[in-house]
Amino acid sequence: MEAGSRRVPVRLIVAVSVASVLAVFLLYTSFAGGATESLRPSQLLSGDYAGKEVQLAGIVTGPITGDSHAGGKHFKLKDFDGPETVDVVYTGTISELFKAGRHAYLRGTLENGTFVGVEDSLVMKCPSKYAPKQDGSAS
Repeated sequence: MEAGSRRVPVRLIVAVSVASVLAVFLLYTSFAGGATESLRPSQLLSGDYAGKEVQLAGIVTGPITGDSHAGGKHFKLKDFDGPETVDVVYTGTISELFKAGRHAYLRGTLENGTFVGVEDSLVMKCPSKYAPKQDGSAS
């Protein structure tokens, strides 16, 4: 009977050890896993980010040209609250929400003054149905 009573604490120790390792892994990935810096165009252009992968966030401005699968879609991203813009070249899938005036987020690198987006990393912020309409009334 002594042999059976020893198995329970061993199983408990193994289970607690596995749970501890998983908890540490989750904490590490939540803090260190999101290590890609998120920047606005003014921050990207004023910093030393050439060749480093970052996430860029801004407002799409025109002209929007090119093909996202053949040579890349060309557009500009503007700061949310300033006049600074950066030229962007992006290849990959583009959401139907993509158009001038919308908020966009994408990963990529700054190369020779142009932000080159990582394929299929473009995410558009969905306009809220609760945002005020142009005449100032709520939807």
